[in-house]
Amino acid sequence: MSTRTVYADNNATTMVAPEVAEAMQPYFTELYGNPSSMHLFGGQVKKYIDQAREQVAALLQADPSEIVFTSCGTESDNAAIQGVLAAQPEKKHIITSRVEHPAVKNVFQHLGKNGYRVTELTVDRDGQLDLDELREKLDGDTALVSVMWANNETGVIFPIQQVAEISRQAGAAFHTDAVQAAGKIDIDLKNTPIDLLSISGHKLHAPKGIGALYVRKGTHCVPFIMGGHQEHGRRAGTENVPYIVGLGKACELALQHMEEENTTVKALRDRLETELLEKALDASINGDRKHRLPNTANISFKYIEGESILILLSEVGIAASSGSACTSGSLEPSHVLRAMGVPFTRVHGSVRFSLSRYNTDDDIDYIIENMLRIENRLREISPFGRDELNAGS
Repeated sequence: MSTRTVYADNNATTMVAPEVAEAMQPYFTELYGNPSSMHLFGGQVKKYIDQAREQVAALLQADPSEIVFTSCGTESDNAAIQGVLAAQPEKKHIITSRVEHPAVKNVFQHLGKNGYRVTELTVDRDGQLDLDELREKLDGDTALVSVMWANNETGVIFPIQQVAEISRQAGAAFHTDAVQAAGKIDIDLKNTPIDLLSISGHKLHAPKGIGALYVRKGTHCVPFIMGGHQEHGRRAGTENVPYIVGLGKACELALQHMEEENTTVKALRDRLETELLEKALDASINGDRKHRLPNTANISFKYIEGESILILLSEVGIAASSGSACTSGSLEPSHVLRAMGVPFTRVHGSVRFSLSRYNTDDDIDYIIENMLRIENRLREISPFGRDELNAGS
């Protein structure tokens, strides 16, 4: 096993930024009071929650009063979807896409078995939506449209401004899972007609176990978790103060590093793709090359098993993925790539490299060197070896 580690699976989770870990420490030791307590020891903590709420709102260009802290992106998705539907029980039609994260996809499947009419929008070979299909499917019975901002497997960015506008014009609430988008691309909720938006801390260098839900003022959303008065009655439960502070700090840092994500990190991603496409025997990019997150590369190697690639990459200390971390334990091929019509010979050979601001040029060199060596090794033992590929089979 290699003593070197190159982490290129940041769409699955990110390292906690040192500044975030440092900001959280006092709330485990000195400032451990319950922010709902009447006494000063507890009450003094509340101002730090308020500060974190402002930091999250600044990243999303929203009002702090519209931010609700949750335990994760999955909770935020569930709270948004089920909360909006509970507020308008007379409507029974809901719309999503075929390439959503399981945190949304599985909720819609559950709702489809319990009285809701579910429409799943198709995507093209680039993983993009057909806005005309959305317009056709919307009707007076549509309660909610939920479409992700950016895909976790391919990095493809959907035209959320237009999707939100079309949904609003039809009288449907609009929710977006922005877990992968937040901190990587500009989000301006003051000028985008989004009703609800989900983010997750561990995708932007905060710890696991903290997320947030944006609920636009005036949006009727029944609380998903009921109990105490926390979060202005929108999400009960004693606040997880250290993690809320950590999320706030991570959002502040993400805003500071946004340009770096879209220049330095993007340049690393582009070099990784360019060299692998040039030097590998048969590799191709999955997803829209133009409208894509700056850190994500989903590459298929024809006739090679992706799981074998990942095992051999891991042996040399490289962490990558074959898709969503929430489904990687399954032997089923990616539902995202299948929805895009990626050929079977490439679906099973797909690898996702997702970078962060902590990656370096040396990391990219190391990935390229080892990926090419691994490809060569696997082609030697593949029933479809070099000769067949060179012959165009």
